[in-house]
Amino acid sequence: MEVQTFYFADDRRIPNSKFPVLRYKECFSERGEAGAAWLEKKFAENDWKNSWRNGVFDYHHYHSNTHEVLGVYNGSALLQLGGEKGQKIRVSAGDVIVIPAGVAHKNLESEDFAVVGAYPQGRSHDMNTGKKDERPEADKNIAAVPIPINDPLEGATGDLKRLWSL
Repeated sequence: MEVQTFYFADDRRIPNSKFPVLRYKECFSERGEAGAAWLEKKFAENDWKNSWRNGVFDYHHYHSNTHEVLGVYNGSALLQLGGEKGQKIRVSAGDVIVIPAGVAHKNLESEDFAVVGAYPQGRSHDMNTGKKDERPEADKNIAAVPIPINDPLEGATGDLKRLWSL
């Protein structure tokens, strides 16, 4: 399974993270309803719960109190990760993206795009958009978020722990 890493620095509005965004490219073959069900089951098996189905908001946002996984089960999208100074990444059905706490994400354009999202240990997420009054509280929250016990796809033996052990 190919895993790509993307690093984003604090840009004064978006804190981002010392951990990279992980992209597992074309890592599952199911699509549509079957793909969504497969992702929900796989994520839950690896203790990434509190799942939902939808898309990605069309504005920069980040979560300061949890990491997030997005599994694309339909269509494609051009996402911008890391805020305005970040990077544009095309994702499509079969891709899974792990977004560390603090890393902004935004949907720039999409076609029939749908994801399953989930959080380690079923955590609830907050919503931040880069406003000045979010920090330093958001920075404290991000620093307190633990590295997940399991990779959302490969469990305890997955790449997440290795790639996030800085």
